[in-house]
Amino acid sequence: MDLNFETSEHDGCAVLAVTGEVDVATAPRLREEILRLQDEGNVRLVLDLTGVPFIDSTGLGVLVGRLKAARAAGGDLALVVTAERLLRNLGITGLDKVFVIADSVPDAVAASKSAS
Repeated sequence: MDLNFETSEHDGCAVLAVTGEVDVATAPRLREEILRLQDEGNVRLVLDLTGVPFIDSTGLGVLVGRLKAARAAGGDLALVVTAERLLRNLGITGLDKVFVIADSVPDAVAASKSAS
């Protein structure tokens, strides 16, 4: 499955909507897209993963790495996740305690603002 990206802005926060499976083959593309946004000066990011049916450990590693970079720059990286499978994986790995996770972009932006 192809990985597609759509970038927008919501209340001063860069939003990256991701569509497709994030796995060992596609995770480098996700990393590069997030890195591009961060290099452009976007320290507050929201990844909209509502179009992602599957993410493997490589993809989770990319998210953690980019979260660390965002926080080191004084920002944050929040996730929009609605799929039970992804929510379960985030819970099993303990990443639900590390990331701001919301069920909509506006909620993620608001939660990210209050967490900063």
